[in-house]
Parts: sequence; C-alpha cells; structure tokens
Amino acid sequence: MRRYLLGVALGLAVLAAAFVPLPALVDAVTGSPAGDADLSLPFGYLVLSPVSNLLDALTQLSLDRAYFLLVSWVLLFGIIGAVRPGSRARRIWRASLGVIAPVALAAMAVLLPRPVPRLVTAETGVTVLDFHAHTAASHDGRHGWTPERLAQWHAAQGFQAAYVTDHNVPYDGSNDGAIPLLPGAEWSVYRQHIVQLGTTPLIDLAPYSHDTPGMVSLFAALHAQGAIAIASLPEYWRNHWDDLDQFVTAGVDGFEIVNCAPKALEFPSSDRRAVIALASHHDLLAVGASDNHGWGKVTCVWNLAREGEHGFKDNQVLARPIALAQGDLPSWDAGYTQPWLMLRGLSWPERVSWLTWIALISIWRGIPRRKGQRRGLGILARSVGGRSED
Repeated sequence: MRRYLLGVALGLAVLAAAFVPLPALVDAVTGSPAGDADLSLPFGYLVLSPVSNLLDALTQLSLDRAYFLLVSWVLLFGIIGAVRPGSRARRIWRASLGVIAPVALAAMAVLLPRPVPRLVTAETGVTVLDFHAHTAASHDGRHGWTPERLAQWHAAQGFQAAYVTDHNVPYDGSNDGAIPLLPGAEWSVYRQHIVQLGTTPLIDLAPYSHDTPGMVSLFAALHAQGAIAIASLPEYWRNHWDDLDQFVTAGVDGFEIVNCAPKALEFPSSDRRAVIALASHHDLLAVGASDNHGWGKVTCVWNLAREGEHGFKDNQVLARPIALAQGDLPSWDAGYTQPWLMLRGLSWPERVSWLTWIALISIWRGIPRRKGQRRGLGILARSVGGRSED
C-alpha cells in the first residue's frame, strides 16, 4: 500500500484543486474572467500536461519566489533522497538527483522547446498585441534571438503583432516574420525605463538621465517625433512611486500594469489598482508586456488593442491568474503555493491527463517484482497481459 501513497495524495490534490478553480485568463483591470477570449491547448500540451503545467508555473514566478522555491525544493528532495532506505552509495545518488532535479526543471522551463497555450478570441475589431519585447540587439537579450524567432514565439501564442522595444536601440518595424513586428524602443533614463511605441531616430539620453524632471521631459520629445511613451514596470513602481503625478503632467501616454519579467511580477495588486485608477482618471493606456528577451517559452499576458486608439478603454489586458498572484504572496511559501496555484488553474482535460499519468505510474510502481527484477515497461506489459516467466 505504501507504494501508492504518493500517487493517491497527488491525485487527491488534483481533484481538490478543482473545487477552488482559477480561470485560465482574467481581465487585469477588473479581475473578472476573460469573456470572449480563452486559451487553446495543443494536443501535445494536453498529453504531457504534468510537464507542460509545471514548466509554465515555474516560468511565471516572481524573482524572490523563484529563489525560495528553488532552494526549498533542492533541500526537500535532497533530504528525501538521503534518508530513504538503501546502501550509502544509493542514498548519495538519490540525494544528488534530488538536488539536481529542481535546477534541471528550472533550466527546462527557460530553454526547452515545447507546445504552448495559444490565445483565441471571438472579439472583432481588436489586435492581439504585445507592447514590449526584445531581440538579441538588447544587451540582455538571448544570443541568436532574432526578430524572426521573436515573431515565431509570439505567433505560437496567438499574438497578431508585437512591438520590438530593444534597450536604447530603435527598431524600424518589419512584416517579414510570422507576425508584423512594430517599431519601438526602450529608453534607459533616470531610474526608469520608457517604452517608446513608434519610430524615432537614436536619442541622446543625457538630458533625461540626471533627475526626475529631466527624465519626464522625454515624453514631449517622443511626442514631437510622433511616438508615444509608456512607463515600464518595475521601475516606476520601485523608483518613482511618489512621482506618478509628474509623469501624467509631463504627458506620459500610459503605464504597464502587468509585466512578465520576474522582477516585475512582484508588483502587488493593491498598487496595480492604484495605477489603474490613475490611468482611468486621465484616460491613459493600461497595457501588459511579455518583456520577452528570448528566455522562457510562455507569456503571462496578452492585449486586445483597438488600432490607432490610445485611451484607457482602448486596450484590454488579459493575464494568467498565477502571474497576478505573485505580488501578493510571501516568498518563503513558493515551494508549495506555486504548485497549488498551478493545480487550481487546470482545465478538466488537463486534470484528466494528470490523473491518467498518476494512475499509470502508480500501477507501474506497484506491480510485484521478483528479487533482483527491475521496474520497466516489460514487467508492466507482462502483468497486464497475464504472462508469467519460467
């Protein structure tokens, strides 16, 4: 019976989470389910749901919670491997595997090619848009992360267009990839990053890099070039929280309210609501940003944008609830709250996939074996088929 305890416990957790479900997507402004939009899951994603969901959940951790989750899992699995019965060499092997496995999972979440959820929407008159993404032209972009690869990354997830906003390097736009890539840049100025949407020449940043009044004067300079300016997370939250009225007075066109970068996921919902209220009052854009740099396979946010319009009601931000929760949870409990949020967010097809894998692995582990006989698919097939060995 002991062989089945882990499988039974995990199966019960998968079922229990269905009683407190999270929607696949929520409107980041209202907090309500997304309505006419949903996530389409490829067949390969569903078949491998335990792996797919786990890697997605690791991708959507805030930075502090990622550190605590990694450390807690390394300690937990290392200790379990060390104390389980067996020879000294076997215990060392298990403990080493327990330490390596969480690190390997983190690397897989960042690098492993895999099927990804795709946004689908029945709403007309909107473009599924990303306001903030990078190529290898950024100093922190992944080597070899070309505009073509960036376009493919977006297209696989249902985006219809994306702004390329490399650090201090204007992008002129392109229609040669899987989706249109729109012109933009991300300017590093005084304790703030400003996302430019539209075409401008290279800018001398010196006048905007010494103090807050100088920094916010960049908004007017961008307007003079026909571009618009969005204040990026997490900088305005960490460095200019008391200066947002100056941003508005100087002409900022909008604020990011969701950004998928690990540091930006620490943004708490109370502060998000305050920025949403500010943007609503002044009819400014509230946007979501993947902030993709070539690392990680999934986004946490999509925008349904009305073309050519830049007011508060002209963009809907749709986000994954697990990402929005990061800023409201303590870091130390990430080792168990992140898996729980993941299980709460499963659709029923994903739950069925989980339960199927749990049952198959539990059966495989529970089949009686002769002394010295290893586990394996052969013994499972012989048991199911009723064959006996001579």
